[in-house]
Amino acid sequence: MIQLSKFPFSTQKSAPKWSDNRSTSLLLQAWFIRQEMAWVYKYLPLGLRVLKKIEQIVREEMDNAWAYEILMSALGSKENWDTTGRWDKVDVLFKLPASWNKEYAVNPTHEESVTPLVWEFIQSYKDLDFWVYQIQTKFRNEARAKSWLLRWREFLMKDLYSFHKSEAWLDEYYDMMKEVYMKVFNRLWIWKDTYITLASGWDFTDKYSHEFQTLLSIWEDDIYICDECNTSHNKEIIEWAFKCTNCGSSKHRVEKASEVWNIFPLMTKFSDAFGLKYTDEDGKEKPVLMWCYGIWVSRLMWVIAEYCMDETWIAWPENIAPASHYIVVMWEENLEKAKSLATKLEKEGNDVIIDDRMWRKVWFGQKMWDAELFGIPNIIVLSPKTLEKWWYEIIKRWEKEGKIINI
Repeated sequence: MIQLSKFPFSTQKSAPKWSDNRSTSLLLQAWFIRQEMAWVYKYLPLGLRVLKKIEQIVREEMDNAWAYEILMSALGSKENWDTTGRWDKVDVLFKLPASWNKEYAVNPTHEESVTPLVWEFIQSYKDLDFWVYQIQTKFRNEARAKSWLLRWREFLMKDLYSFHKSEAWLDEYYDMMKEVYMKVFNRLWIWKDTYITLASGWDFTDKYSHEFQTLLSIWEDDIYICDECNTSHNKEIIEWAFKCTNCGSSKHRVEKASEVWNIFPLMTKFSDAFGLKYTDEDGKEKPVLMWCYGIWVSRLMWVIAEYCMDETWIAWPENIAPASHYIVVMWEENLEKAKSLATKLEKEGNDVIIDDRMWRKVWFGQKMWDAELFGIPNIIVLSPKTLEKWWYEIIKRWEKEGKIINI
């Protein structure tokens, strides 16, 4: 539990005017985050709690899909990036000089690390198919920003790499992972307005890549959604007049959205570069097919904050809120009862914040205001009046009136 009387951070009276969107201002006002430099953020205790809970939901769904978690190094060797020909082609690559005239890449993505890693373990078709993932901070030398958030230089990402012996197996795995990702977004409350969107394959393939785009009016992308079959297209693949790639219809609508997931069919680009091959049932040597699946874990925090806002405050889903319950304590003699209730709630699997700020002369109105600003779904009021009758009042964020509960 967190006791605010011992908490080193406090909320601000008004939202800083550092951003062009309301949710970011509220995250700053509530001391969830602080900016280190342009497009680089620090996460304070409550913001870190939200981030970790999102990360854990992603991890649980990856594990349920029999993906195995690894952790690769943030630094990559210049030799590996030269092997794929990307050392001088990736314009967002941070490059670090090191001892003995060496240089390293600060990895913005990990194809150059994971491919030589699995090269040690793949010999025959019996070693395929399999997939590994990691959740790691990434670094990109982005030259521009959008809404203060999206073109980050440092961010937390889940990237999963799958390895296959045929396109049939690759396609089967993709269909399975599509359902897994929708489970993630369902648990995060954004699945109803999240579209699988066709996008460019960039330099990986002449096929389309896919993005999951969540509708948000303030964000970075325009997506074109077919009125006939609901297929979504990124604006980068709309050359002139709209024509649906699925059904051929020209009827469509344009929506503002933010990308929260992307996948690239890497095919043999990296396996060819590193000589990643396997021997099939007939003893013939063939290249391993690869796909990459990413989820922008830290971006999800901002997307959810904006998506789940009510008229005034951020309204976190209960499973990722910094705490499930916020206990407002009136008068110091009620503190022990508040701690006892918090212990009981935490044994039931809840997270609790106790607002026991007495000596700072923080009154009832300020405590309730901070509970709303933090986005806590359940607010409990302990006062002499309620405790005298052995009950407390609980106010749920989505209900207009509080309920009386016996202790």
